[in-house]
Amino acid sequence: MVAEFFKVLSEVSRLQIVCSLKTGAKNVTEIIAETELGQANVSKHLKILTQAGIVGREQRGVCVYYHIANPFLFELCDLVCEALAIQVEQQSQQLQQLSKLRQGV
Repeated sequence: MVAEFFKVLSEVSRLQIVCSLKTGAKNVTEIIAETELGQANVSKHLKILTQAGIVGREQRGVCVYYHIANPFLFELCDLVCEALAIQVEQQSQQLQQLSKLRQGV
């Protein structure tokens, strides 16, 4: 189940949709406007996100609004981003050290 959860989030377009929902519920038209993805693409990914339980949907009149089903998702994303930032910083420092060694400093 954990692997499936991360597999669903491993697609860039789905992450764009999730990020667009961070500020609140939106309908498909609003998601398209924010992500600049095509309608068919957004609909396909919303279906996958909904089936995975990441996104919920609510009927409001004739429109369907999508929202993040569990806000812990953004805490998880923040943790991953922090870890990646540390990793990139460490790699940058290693490259600087390598550059100094190559220059004989």
